Amino acid sequence: MTVAAPSANGASTTSRPAPPRPSQRPPSALELIRSTDRAEALPPAAPEATSAAVPVHPPGFSPEQLAALSAPLDRANVRQREQGRSRVSYLEGWQVIAEANRIFGFDGWQRQTIAVRCVAQAERMIGRDQKPGWGVTYTARVRVTVTAGSLTPLVREGSGAGHGIDVDLGQAHESALKEAETDAMKRALMTFGNPFGLALYDKAQRQVSSAAGQGEGAQRPGGQQPYVSRAAAGAPSPTTASPALVDPGQQALDADTIQRLHSSLRALPRPRLESLTRAFRKRFQVPEEAVTIADRINQKCHHDWIEAFLVSHRDVRQVEQQ
Repeated sequence: MTVAAPSANGASTTSRPAPPRPSQRPPSALELIRSTDRAEALPPAAPEATSAAVPVHPPGFSPEQLAALSAPLDRANVRQREQGRSRVSYLEGWQVIAEANRIFGFDGWQRQTIAVRCVAQAERMIGRDQKPGWGVTYTARVRVTVTAGSLTPLVREGSGAGHGIDVDLGQAHESALKEAETDAMKRALMTFGNPFGLALYDKAQRQVSSAAGQGEGAQRPGGQQPYVSRAAAGAPSPTTASPALVDPGQQALDADTIQRLHSSLRALPRPRLESLTRAFRKRFQVPEEAVTIADRINQKCHHDWIEAFLVSHRDVRQVEQQ
């Protein structure tokens, strides 16, 4: 193929052949290797953004749970009893279970009694009337397993002891066994922080809040809500929440509820009623000079304890009948 080259005055001159086009040849083996190396050296392409991104949750406890576990112990939950010549601060078993349900969730923890042993049983005199009875002591070891996000479940163990004193040997064993299991459970849960009684091991109790409704600022970081829940978007932060809640266990019972409780107690067989009365006096520190406990049943914690006592004894009676 030839092309005509124009002259300066526009006239055509003789044509000359056009330069040959480079021929299309396949790439050599060396070129293929180099192109492959360059492709591998490039960073991977970012995946295309999807319309609905899947949120990634960090493993372990949620921020709400961590705030609840690190918060000071509410003094409204602390009870005291005489032990020797001094007073001892402690948490009741039902309160510790309620805190575990609140922080970990009803399906987020479990307990297992892995060892129990009766270490003492002897006859002894009981009460002001010095009636013949029994003294029994049990030891127990309890394992608590807690689910913390996607982590391997956390396992803690604790040992405890329980003492039962009763005119009936079976009742003494029952009381000692339950107290030992509860004590071991509390010691296992205590390792998770102040809400489970860790703060009480400090004699100065620096991580125990002031009286209910007075704990503010650094004493109550993150606040203390009835239940640990996920914060909704736009919801106020816990630090700006409304005033501290009153301990539900100290709420006064209405007259109808008190009357129903009295009726249930009067319907009990005398041995059961006497057992309940002794246990109630011990649990709520009713002085010996008090003739009756009827006027002491006036708070929600009394109602809940009596209901739990009646249920447990009903179960025991059904087992005995079988």
